[in-house]
Amino acid sequence: MTTAVQAVGLGHSFGDKTVLDGLDLAVPAGTVCALLGPNGAGKTTTVRILTTLLRPRRGRATVAGVDVVADPAGVRRHIGLTGQATTVDDVLTGRENLVMWGRLFHLDRRTARRRADELLERFGLTEAADRRVKDYSGGMRRRLDIASSLVLAPRVFFLDEPTTGLDPRNRGEVWAALRGLVADGTTVLMTTQYLDEADQVADQVVVLDEGRKVAEGTPAGLKSLLGGDRLSVQVREAAELPAVADLLARVTGAEPEHDRAQLRVGAPVRDRVAALTAVVRALDDAMLAVDDISIRRPTLDEVFLHLTGRRTTEAETTPAETTQAETTGRTTGENPTAEEVPA
Repeated sequence: MTTAVQAVGLGHSFGDKTVLDGLDLAVPAGTVCALLGPNGAGKTTTVRILTTLLRPRRGRATVAGVDVVADPAGVRRHIGLTGQATTVDDVLTGRENLVMWGRLFHLDRRTARRRADELLERFGLTEAADRRVKDYSGGMRRRLDIASSLVLAPRVFFLDEPTTGLDPRNRGEVWAALRGLVADGTTVLMTTQYLDEADQVADQVVVLDEGRKVAEGTPAGLKSLLGGDRLSVQVREAAELPAVADLLARVTGAEPEHDRAQLRVGAPVRDRVAALTAVVRALDDAMLAVDDISIRRPTLDEVFLHLTGRRTTEAETTPAETTQAETTGRTTGENPTAEEVPA
């Protein structure tokens, strides 16, 4: 399998603030790679470098076999990009939006209309094609926004936080659209803070924290870092966390992990039934009242907590990430070169 996106030692900084520190990345063609991490982890900076909107300070990268610094125009001929903010026109209909983008990409009128019809069908928007976008739901608007980035059928497609602000149903619609793209051979690299999004869509997950890659693998492979089942106890008060953690350590023989934000203590277990029974008895003997006890498979959220000591939503957004967080571009040969974009 060929590699669609590759980075070696990729690094960048804004002033004395390092936002990307020696990233190595290899994304096989025809797969979905999710860059996972909190705000400020370096996700958006990575996408901006790979889409030629920002010149890296260190390292090198290729997209579709083309060097992002040596030939940025060549890269743009092979990629599409959808940023965090939607850019569809509310006054136009869905069909008019797509035809407009086709014309902006220098397609003749007939070809632009044909491509618009193809994309409307692919993204399940045919019935709404002649409605004004202002009447679309959030999920429909996001699907249309993604479709408009695919007018030229790019080989590699970049999405920055594709489902931010969408409800669960609309997020599911976007996920289904992405799966359809990959089934047709498109390579997708997306950034996300949502653990369930990476779990549902990605073939490969790269966990970033403070500009560094801290883990990489399939969702199932990353979960295996925590072993098998997880026993989790939710307490009523934060002051009870140490006592419950000591109890779990004695019963399971494992080192518990604390989540103060969720008032939970968790530990891996081998025999789920025996462990659950033993913990309930031990809590009763110690006269410790808790709100919930559960056993389940590890989640990517727990993997991130295990790797970094915090959840993906806890980190503060750094100025370096927020300054370009809303970057939205549909890449054509007319975009600024990497040398022209302020670094």
